[in-house]
Amino acid sequence: MAFATGKMHPPAYSLGIDIMKVQLPQRDSYRSFVDIFQDQLTPLERELVSPAVPADEGLRRFFWMWTMKEAYTKALGLGLGFDFSRIEFDVKADVVRVDGQVPSGWKFHKFEVTEGGKPYVGVVAELTGGSETVVVSESEPKPWLKVFEAVPFVERAMEELVQTE
Repeated sequence: MAFATGKMHPPAYSLGIDIMKVQLPQRDSYRSFVDIFQDQLTPLERELVSPAVPADEGLRRFFWMWTMKEAYTKALGLGLGFDFSRIEFDVKADVVRVDGQVPSGWKFHKFEVTEGGKPYVGVVAELTGGSETVVVSESEPKPWLKVFEAVPFVERAMEELVQTE
């Protein structure tokens, strides 16, 4: 089976995840921020975040695209070592393409989290090994999704690690 890495071996992992706050960095305008990433977007993606799109919607679309690319390449075990312009996420149609083709055997779970009044978007890329690829809407229930505060989470993990020694 050929995977989207261009090689004949399976991805390194069966899952990849990425989540980002839907927010511009300080001192950046929407346009200047998105322009930084132009070479990592496909022509369709550049159109989906063009100046014709309201900035709030464009920023949201950009982060959906970026988290999709990050989650997928993390599952491949390549992360930022993969040319992101080879991956296209049509956020309007919920279709993922790699090198112009829909990769087979993937399920992409989109999810949203609000923390401190700030929206976050994320994607889990799951290798299913089947013949089709599905993008699961962020509006679908995600009973597996748990949100933790970072400090208490790390403290609890450290306590559990000490107990297992």
